[in-house]
Amino acid sequence: MGDDMDITGAASGAVDAFLSETNLYLAPDPVIMNNHGLEPRTAYEDECIAKESDPVRLEIVRERILAGVNESFEMLENMGAAPGAKWGDCVSAVYTESGDLSLASSGGVVIFCNLVQYPIKFIRKYWSKDKTVGIREGDVFIVNDARYGQAHNTDQSMMMPVFHEGKIVAWAGATVHEGENGAIEPGGMPSLAEQIWDEGLKMSPFKVAENYTLRRDLVTFLQNSVREPKLQYADMKVKMYVCRRIETRIHEAIAEYGVEAVVAALRMNLEDTDAEVRRRLKEWPDGTVRHSWWTDGTLRENVQIKINLELTKKGDELTFDYRGSSPEFTNRSNNSLDITVKGMLAQLFLTFIWPDIPRNQGVLAPVNFIFDNPSVLKPGFGTPSAQSMMTVFTAWSAGQVATMKFLYSNPHKYTRVLAPWFNMINTFLFGGLTQHGEMVGNVCADINGMGGGALADRDGEHGCAPIFATMSDIGEQEFIEEEVPFIQIVSKKMMKDNQGFGRQRGGMGYQMVLAMRDSDAFGFMLTAMGAKFPNIPGLFGGYGCPTYPLARIRGVNVFEILKKDPASFRYSIEELMNERPFPDAQYSTHPMTLGYTLAQRGELYMIAQGTGGGFGDPLERAPADVMRDMDEGLISDDVAWRIYRVVYNKETLHVDEDATAKARDEARRERIAKSKPFDAFCKEWVKDKPSGKVPYFGSWDDKTMVHAGDPDKLHPAGQVVPPVVMAHPLQVKIDKLEAELAECRKSGKR
Repeated sequence: MGDDMDITGAASGAVDAFLSETNLYLAPDPVIMNNHGLEPRTAYEDECIAKESDPVRLEIVRERILAGVNESFEMLENMGAAPGAKWGDCVSAVYTESGDLSLASSGGVVIFCNLVQYPIKFIRKYWSKDKTVGIREGDVFIVNDARYGQAHNTDQSMMMPVFHEGKIVAWAGATVHEGENGAIEPGGMPSLAEQIWDEGLKMSPFKVAENYTLRRDLVTFLQNSVREPKLQYADMKVKMYVCRRIETRIHEAIAEYGVEAVVAALRMNLEDTDAEVRRRLKEWPDGTVRHSWWTDGTLRENVQIKINLELTKKGDELTFDYRGSSPEFTNRSNNSLDITVKGMLAQLFLTFIWPDIPRNQGVLAPVNFIFDNPSVLKPGFGTPSAQSMMTVFTAWSAGQVATMKFLYSNPHKYTRVLAPWFNMINTFLFGGLTQHGEMVGNVCADINGMGGGALADRDGEHGCAPIFATMSDIGEQEFIEEEVPFIQIVSKKMMKDNQGFGRQRGGMGYQMVLAMRDSDAFGFMLTAMGAKFPNIPGLFGGYGCPTYPLARIRGVNVFEILKKDPASFRYSIEELMNERPFPDAQYSTHPMTLGYTLAQRGELYMIAQGTGGGFGDPLERAPADVMRDMDEGLISDDVAWRIYRVVYNKETLHVDEDATAKARDEARRERIAKSKPFDAFCKEWVKDKPSGKVPYFGSWDDKTMVHAGDPDKLHPAGQVVPPVVMAHPLQVKIDKLEAELAECRKSGKR
C-alpha cells in the first residue's frame, strides 16, 4: 500500500508539474488581484518579530529606510526624462518579501506604489520557480499593463528583489507616469481606443535586467514600440538605479541593525497601520451614507454614466458598495479596474482623512469593496481601460463626499473636513514632431493644478495639487517651451468666477490659452469630462464646480497678430470669446473630448483648470471674504450679488452691512416661498425612469437593475446582457447626413 501511495503521489506531482509548465497563458491571477489586504505573516517574519519587538527600535529602523526611499524619490524626480517624473507624478517604495507595500516615499503618487503589490506577487508566484525565468540577485522586472497592477498603461513600474545572504528580504519599486506608450494616439491615454490592442504597450510582469544590467534586446524592443525611444531607455535606467539606491539603504540598515530588525520593521509597519486604522474607525458612528454622481460622456459621445456608492461603517470596518453603477463599455476606454478604485481610495485615506498614517497598504486592510462584476468599475479582462480616470475619479469623489460626512460626525479629527477636490484632467495631451525634429507624445503638467476643496473653516487652495499626488508640480512653462513647439500665451491665470461657491469657496482653477508654432506635424488632444455635467458637487450646501468646455479660435495666426497689432489681443478666454477681436477668425466651443488633431500655426486652444467644491451655504459667506475675492479679480459683480447677495460700493468695495443683511434675509424668504413639502417635491420631481434625452447607464432606483442606454429596458446588474457596444461617432454622423439627404431627395429639395 505504501508503494502504491508513493507511485500515486509521484504521478500526481508529475501531472501538476506538466500542467504548470504547459499553461497556455498566464493571465492576471484572480486570487492575487482580488486581495487588497495584507498577506499572512511568514514563518521568517514571525522569527524576526520574536527577536526584534522593541517599538522604538523598529521605528528608528523604519525611519532610516524611509529616508532612503525619500532620497530615491528625489533621484527619480531629478533624473527622470518623462514630464511625469519631473513634475512628481512618480513614486518609490519598499515592499515586504511577500509583496505588501510597507513604505512609500513622502512625495509622489500613492496609487502607483499601492498597485505594484500585484505584479510583485505575480512574479513571486509564477517566476520564482520557473526554470526559464527565476528570481536572482540583480534581477529587475518591469510592468505597465493595468490588468496586472498599474493605474493605467501610461505608468511603468520597475521592481527589484533585495537579497540578504541569498534570501529575499524585501522588494524595491519605482514608478513613473511615462506618458507615451505606443497607443493609437500619442501621449499614452488614447480616448479613441475601442479595444485593448489600441492601448499600446501591455507589459505583463517580466524580467528586463539581469545582474543589474538592462538587456539591450528587450530595451530595443520596447523602444521600437513607442514614439519616444529616448525617453523609454532613459527612464528604464533611472528607475533601475532608483531601485538600486533603495537596495543600498536597506543593506546599510541591515548592517547597522540586523536583518531581523529590518524584516520586523517592514512587517510591523503594516500591522501597526492596520490596528491604528481600526482604532480610528471605531470612533466613527456606525451607519450608512449613500452618494451618487454622474460623468457626462465616454470621451466619444454624450451619455450619463452613474457611479453609485453606499458606504457603510460598522465596528472597525468600512464597506464601499459600488453596486448599481454603470455597466462596462465594451468598446470604450473609460472603464476602470477595481484595483484602480481601491488604489485611489488608499490615496483618499492617506492624504485627505489620515495624513499622519504611514503610507502603506495596511490602511485598506479594514476596508471591504463590493462591485458588480462586470461593471464600469470592474470590467472584463478584454475591455479597454486606457481612460480609466474618467470613471475612477468620479468613484473617488463619491467616496470623498461619503467619508467626509462620517468624519464630520467624529469628535477626534486628524485633518479638516473639506468639500470635494477637483478631480478631472483638464489639460492638453500632445504629440508630433518638435522644433528639434524629435517625435514626442505626452501630457502637460497643468493636470497637477487641480483646485482644492473648501474646508470647514477656510477657503480652498487655488491650483493646488491633483487628487492622486500631494506634492507635485505644474512645471516651468519656459522649460517646456524649449522642448515642445507650443506656447501658453496665457498660462496659470486665475479664471474669474471659476469657483465652487459656498460659506467657504473652493480653490480656483486657472485658464490656459496656447498655440502651436515651429512644427509641420504637431497636434493636441483633450480627454476630460465635465463640459455638460459638473465633475464634483459641493458639501453641506456648497456649490460644485462649473462645467468646462474647450474654446477654439481658428483661421488666425496669433503670432503674426502679436507682431503687427498686439493691442488687439485679449488675455482671457472670456474676453477672446465674447469680444471676438479677430474679425476673420472662426470661434467655437466643444466638449473637452478632442481626439488627436493636428494644429495649425497660431490657432488658439483654450481651456480652464477646475475648481474645488464649496462648503456651506453661500449666503453665510463673510462679506469681507467676498470683497477680498472681488479685489483680487476672482469674481464678478454678478457673482457677488447673484450668488453671495452682497451690497457694496463698486468703486471702493465698501460693504453696506445693513443692506447686505436685508438682501440675504430676502433671499432666504424667496427660498422658503419656492419650497414645498418633501412628498410634493418627490411627486413632481421623481420619475419612474430616465428621460431618454441622453443615453443613461446605471441603476435608477433599484441598484440590482441597471439601464444600458435604453430608458425602457432594465438588466440585472453585473450581467453582460447585452454588451454595451457604442457606434463609431463618425458613422453616427454619416448616418445622420444620409438620412437628411434622403429626406431632401424625397421632398424634391436640392
